[in-house]
Amino acid sequence: MRNGGRDGAGAGDGRRGADDDRGARGAGAGAGAGHTAADDNRTPATATPSTPTTTTTTTTKPCARLTARQAIAAVADTYTETTVPAGREMPPATSAPPDDPLGWRGYDDARARVRARTGEEESVVTALATIGGRESVVLSFEFRYLGGSLGERTGDRLEAAYALARARGLPVVSLIATGGSRMQEGMRALTQLQRVARQSALNRAAGLPQIAVLRDPTTGGGWATLGAAADVILALPGAQVGFAGSRVRPPDADPYAYSAEGQLASGQIDAVVPPDQLRGTLQRWMHLLCPPPRHRTGTVEPAPAPYALGAPGLPETGWGAVVRAREPGRPRAEAYLSAYFDDREEISGDRCGGADPGIRCGFGRREGRTIAFAAQCGTATRPAGFRTAARLIRLADRLGIPVLTLVDTPGAANDAAAERAGAGAAIAEVFAALATADVPVTSLLIGEGGSGGALALAAPGRLWATPDSYFSVIAPELAAAILKRDETQLHETADQLRIRPQDLLELGVIQGIVPPP
Repeated sequence: MRNGGRDGAGAGDGRRGADDDRGARGAGAGAGAGHTAADDNRTPATATPSTPTTTTTTTTKPCARLTARQAIAAVADTYTETTVPAGREMPPATSAPPDDPLGWRGYDDARARVRARTGEEESVVTALATIGGRESVVLSFEFRYLGGSLGERTGDRLEAAYALARARGLPVVSLIATGGSRMQEGMRALTQLQRVARQSALNRAAGLPQIAVLRDPTTGGGWATLGAAADVILALPGAQVGFAGSRVRPPDADPYAYSAEGQLASGQIDAVVPPDQLRGTLQRWMHLLCPPPRHRTGTVEPAPAPYALGAPGLPETGWGAVVRAREPGRPRAEAYLSAYFDDREEISGDRCGGADPGIRCGFGRREGRTIAFAAQCGTATRPAGFRTAARLIRLADRLGIPVLTLVDTPGAANDAAAERAGAGAAIAEVFAALATADVPVTSLLIGEGGSGGALALAAPGRLWATPDSYFSVIAPELAAAILKRDETQLHETADQLRIRPQDLLELGVIQGIVPPP
């Protein structure tokens, strides 16, 4: 990095934090200060202490490069800034001063200039906020402060904010815009990632949701800790997202891979959300993942099985069950989800490089409570789909939310690409997630139940079926081929497999056959 003591960004992104002075905020930037959205558009001035107040926000600014407070104001109903409690700063590991451990030439002057220009003391602002009426702890990065880079004092602020969230049982919402670790503080800055990762893990273990909003840019350690470790990851359109920043990646690298859209395609984030929709999207996620205290009980009630949406009446033969389940006009996952939930939000991707449009996973509201769902869409489920379902089940289990699975697949994808992507291991993940979940899981077979690829999403002891479904150890055509039977024996083979809903009930595989509404 050729930045010397200038107002540089973090190690993950070589862009200067001084690149964007538009919308610079004015006086009253002291920690603990409350601000209106209008305050965040004042002209630059020297920071002065102010009295802590609660702010009601009134504007939403459709711009990715907001100040830290503008970003909070864009999504929060109200917010009050928080500070690092006395004595909570990390004690120095050596005699080197925490504010300039390397004695980096010009670092003090650079910070002084940034403070004068922005009124900020550090690269992150933390606050207690309400979003859609739900309390949360918000972490918002100030990119104009040395590229939003993480230094030791940044770590102090983040650690205190996570601890506050645990003490109050609140979710953490991170509004990230950072280039990574602050190179002027060297390894002392880099080790802040360990602090942040530990705090995130502690909140995860406490069953507290974490939501990240990726602003532009989100690179380096900020992406690898605050961003990628979140339960739900949203990104603004066109945001640069990646571990490698713009100046430290190969010159011939595909820029799409480092974009919000590219990360969505590769299963690393859940959604790209336009700025004017971000507030509403966050509000819905807060309602889904953070029920009000009066709705929290020690017992998690199972999700009720949906009603059947297809034609009534049971099939007379095994092959008749197959034909009905494969009928193109049969109700699929989308129809069931729309009928079952009042509203819902979806997650996307397995966080391992893949996304499968053949499975829908997320959280929905039904009669005032949240239910998680994983729904196969009638196609061969790919490894990324199984891993996404496992991720959904584990998250719901950690948050104490019951799960509904809709089973509908001819089987797991069996092409060479699926094998290379770890089909067996991915299916094993779902089996394990279901087997170890403490929350109740309800499953409904709504169409094809093709062998292990379908069974992986079927809850043991809590599986129901619709009249237009079947479940088989193997597709009848494949069974006939293995047994070297010709086409004339296909119907006989299907009957022998006993795959009709009524057969499954008699065999004890399902708990019942759901009726129409």
